[in-house]
Amino acid sequence: MDPVIIVGAGPVGLTLALALARQEVPSVLLDEGPGKDEPRPARTVVLREDTTALLERLTGASLGGAGTHWAGWRSMRRKQVTREIAFDETEPAPLHIAQHVLTGALRQALAGERLVKIAPDNRLDSIEQEPSGITAHTRGPNGTWWRGSHLVGCDGPRSTVRKLLDIRFPGRTAVERHAVAALRTELPWPDQALLHRVPPWRTSGPSVGEVTGRPLPDGVWRLDWLLPPGKDLVTPELLLARIRETLAGWTEGPTPPYELLDTGVHTVHHRLARRWRVGRVFLAGDAAHLLGALGTQGLDEGLRDADNLAWKLALAWHHGPHEALLDSYQEERRAVVAARLRAADQALPLVRGGAGLRAVVPGSTRNHDALLTDGHLGRGALGAPGAYDDSPLAPLHIEGEVPVDTPTGAPVADVRVTAEDGAFVRLRDRLGRGSLLVVLVAPGTGVWERKHWVTAGIMPRLAAAVTALPHPAELLVAESYPGAAAHTVLLVRPDGHLVTALSGVRPADLYAAAEATLGGPARTEATAGSR
Repeated sequence: MDPVIIVGAGPVGLTLALALARQEVPSVLLDEGPGKDEPRPARTVVLREDTTALLERLTGASLGGAGTHWAGWRSMRRKQVTREIAFDETEPAPLHIAQHVLTGALRQALAGERLVKIAPDNRLDSIEQEPSGITAHTRGPNGTWWRGSHLVGCDGPRSTVRKLLDIRFPGRTAVERHAVAALRTELPWPDQALLHRVPPWRTSGPSVGEVTGRPLPDGVWRLDWLLPPGKDLVTPELLLARIRETLAGWTEGPTPPYELLDTGVHTVHHRLARRWRVGRVFLAGDAAHLLGALGTQGLDEGLRDADNLAWKLALAWHHGPHEALLDSYQEERRAVVAARLRAADQALPLVRGGAGLRAVVPGSTRNHDALLTDGHLGRGALGAPGAYDDSPLAPLHIEGEVPVDTPTGAPVADVRVTAEDGAFVRLRDRLGRGSLLVVLVAPGTGVWERKHWVTAGIMPRLAAAVTALPHPAELLVAESYPGAAAHTVLLVRPDGHLVTALSGVRPADLYAAAEATLGGPARTEATAGSR
């Protein structure tokens, strides 16, 4: 069968290629550039714990040394600290990493991957769809025709794929603008990120009074200054003045020594593509959505796009057309991103509303700090991973369903489990392999080797039910799970979202839930071709 064609070799495209390869699906990665990324220290990304874990699972390498897990977070207003957070096991730290370092780690993981062909200097210029596959043409030094089973556009905000499909991309332009600088210096808060609103200094030109400092490895910091609305140029002189006054203000003395490494202007747009699927073609990442106001990070959602789509494409590639399953990619992911955009658009007038609003809304300053903290740290409506609670894949009328602390459709907690080979692993380590996961909550099993209890109690009946499921599944056992009683059985999707929690071993309910998760019975080629 033909490979999946991936257009765009940024973090999302590279991640999707790796995710497909881990499920034995070949792909061709069309890279418009020369196959490497220019170092830009001021172009960085902040990743939540779940997306960091996804990338580390796919690359097989820890990203902590390549970036910085923040030790803490502080919010300040004028000279007052309004919020401090120390990160620990209960409050995992985000990862801050330069984007070229991240793509370098992904490219390194792909270098020895037999199922991925990277094609540099190939710019897409046409797509032709047929019932049996898709043909793409590229131009450039290595331009040619490419044949694939499906095509995924991960080619950024100006997506050629989106334009060739004539998909509208409505939204708001220049929601926020930031002047950005990456520099090496010493600040009073090693490895702590900082949001400073209305700092007591503002002597160089117009300002709306917000600066963010985010640490990177080797004493490097990324500083962002929120710019006033408009298109005023950020001159080198203005930027240098901002750097000097900010560093002097934070160190409460003369400007400390610093080495300026990189600068730029970051403009935030909010846009959402009308459609994310047209036949055998899909959109992902910035080609499908743009967000980023109030500290939110768009790459997190792009990586979740790749994680959501990979197992669905893999199932269709290996087992034939599953149109309802492939349709669910747009329905699930677009709904989650749309909710985040709505939350940001509703919060923007409150946070940026000025002194007049603060005067009439009691406690609004604290509320603003909480909103901005949520955006920067990937929490709450502005940043937390979305739940697919209204997913078309959600099973209906499961009599044995019981509540646990994880809502249906939300990412599961990363508990310790015993795998089928008897090894103790984290639940997240078993994701992304294309299999469903069935987790039995059985207190006390953690102190015994699996061979001592695998044939006892309800295990044989559950094992038989798992073997009979309509898709390969792995049976795992956990000593505990948040909010789950003993003998609760969890069904988890390959991308780590909870399908259902059942009270005990219920083979019929488990089968029905698994079948719904796969989009129902597979359709025929004739049905797929009639789309």
